[in-house]
Amino acid sequence: MPTGSDKSAEPAETATPSNSSSSGDAAESAALTESAELGETAKTGAPTDSAAPGETADSGAPTDTADPATTAKSAAPAETTEPAGSADSTDPAEQSPRLPLRAGWFGWRRRFPRTSRAVGVGTSVLAGALLLVALVVPDRLDRMTFQSFLRLPVELIVLAVVLLALPSRARRVTAVVLGAFVGLSTVLKCLDMGFYETLARPFDLVFDWVLLSDAADWMKDSFGRSGEVLSIVGVIVLLIAVLAGSALAMVRLADVMARHRPTAVRTTLVLGVAWIMCFTLSVQVGGVTLATKGYSQFLSNRVKYVREGLGDADVFKKQLTVDAFAKTPPNQLLTGLRGKDVLFTFIESYGRVALDDPTMAPEMDKTLTAGDARLKAAGFSSRSAWLRSPVTGAGSWLAHSTFLSGLWIKNQQRYRTVTTSTRATLTSYFQKTGAWRTVGIVPGVRKSWPEGKYFGLDNIYDSTHLGYNGPYFSWTPVPDQFSLESFEKLEYGKKNRDPIMAEIILASSHNPWSPIAHTIPWNQLGDGTIFNQIKKEGTNPTEVWKSAKRVRTEYRKAIQYSVDSLTQWVQRYGNKNTVLVFLGDHQPVPTVTGGTTDRDVPITIVAHDPKVLDKISSWGWTDGLKPADSAPVLGMDKFRDRFMTAYAK
Repeated sequence: MPTGSDKSAEPAETATPSNSSSSGDAAESAALTESAELGETAKTGAPTDSAAPGETADSGAPTDTADPATTAKSAAPAETTEPAGSADSTDPAEQSPRLPLRAGWFGWRRRFPRTSRAVGVGTSVLAGALLLVALVVPDRLDRMTFQSFLRLPVELIVLAVVLLALPSRARRVTAVVLGAFVGLSTVLKCLDMGFYETLARPFDLVFDWVLLSDAADWMKDSFGRSGEVLSIVGVIVLLIAVLAGSALAMVRLADVMARHRPTAVRTTLVLGVAWIMCFTLSVQVGGVTLATKGYSQFLSNRVKYVREGLGDADVFKKQLTVDAFAKTPPNQLLTGLRGKDVLFTFIESYGRVALDDPTMAPEMDKTLTAGDARLKAAGFSSRSAWLRSPVTGAGSWLAHSTFLSGLWIKNQQRYRTVTTSTRATLTSYFQKTGAWRTVGIVPGVRKSWPEGKYFGLDNIYDSTHLGYNGPYFSWTPVPDQFSLESFEKLEYGKKNRDPIMAEIILASSHNPWSPIAHTIPWNQLGDGTIFNQIKKEGTNPTEVWKSAKRVRTEYRKAIQYSVDSLTQWVQRYGNKNTVLVFLGDHQPVPTVTGGTTDRDVPITIVAHDPKVLDKISSWGWTDGLKPADSAPVLGMDKFRDRFMTAYAK
């Protein structure tokens, strides 16, 4: 029988029976050592490699001396050190960072542990930086400075509090949703940047989606089909990348905070106190307030814009029914212009900046002075002032419909509403009298234009009906000089005709202003093929738009070309019954205007009969083609009624 006390007998049972006493002593010693190690593990909670069945704690080699039943019994104390069920409820993200590294692709994490930890830290830092940038980045390029990124957004602190307060599963779902939302708001900020650069206003979530197709058309006209496709693909890829990147970044930070919860709580508390102090004391860095709630304000403004947009329809419908001339008999309308040919001509992007900007004004003054001289030589006089457009940068159709309908058409919904209504326009009132043939010269129209009927035009000549066989000049299908010459041949120059009221759109000064045509002898225009050589001599828009200075130069040249074409046409074809009203539709893009919020455009009335201008003598307009700085400024929507009142008799 084996010798020893009762105390040592129990451990001895863990050894496999042996034929020698020395082997029994060795087994007893091994069992005691194993029990001690298991007890230490239970105290410290440190991971052990002996968890795998049939392996020793040190070498991992299989052992022949361990009895499975006895081993399970000796391991029982270690199992009782944790509450029941705790292993199932513990979030892996909250477990000790000393857990073995995940293998990763091809097991690289285990083979390069230091690199793995460095990559993990770098990814976490990058995720935090991404979210910080998304929260503080301005939605306007002109406000994007280095100091704007040195701000502490309160929203980041709030996000940390929310994620720390949630349980595991809810935290991760919330992180994905919040991350995607931050990504969407970042996309909206990018849209705002583009709209501020072109329209000097933010993107309208209610009305502006239709303009995205116009932007694609502009890219096609400016940079070709390949440029359009690459732009669309790039936008889609960028959208997916921003949404996915934001969601993953939020999840990453949520996991990091869960693994280091005590540190995360303390850090959040410190940042919260710091934000309150900096906000209360208005602490600034480089002129920028350090503690900011700009992201919340950005979201609040978007909600406000959406509410206003949704409620705007009811407001506009009420305005639509108010028309001072709706019940006026046709024989009492526009009697002061009977027998006259009245031409309403829009010069694309002809804004106040062309006359006020010091880099453009001298050359524009020469053009307007020369135009005045031509008109006076032909017996014409003119008076000028300013109109305030509802748009800037783009949106010509909104300005045209505002001018003609007498309503403030500031968005696409209003445009669709008015063009599908029975509201009379300035041009349709001419048609209503029966005293004029009404025509439209719209070279920029290349698709069906059902709205043309709303404007009261008997006949419409678009880009395919002007007889032009020459090349496009960037966005412009037909050069202005050729459009005016076609109007003369198709309508104005006909003998024994009725008086004409024409709406004429001169599109050569449309963005991107490169390449542009130049005036040539009128008798050489032919079918327009002469412009092939002129286009070759022009500038490349991709090169021009690399420099704001060159953009402004090309813009000024385009406006000069349009004004020259128009005044030369009046000198050449105008007669004693010609009445010309020409105006700009909106200011050009901020690249040209320098970011000004001014929306004024010039307007001029030219007439051979002095009685025509006498009827507006009380308006205080400036003599000549250039309005004085102090000339009256009238809302573009007010012109229709004022004009019709002046020429009612």
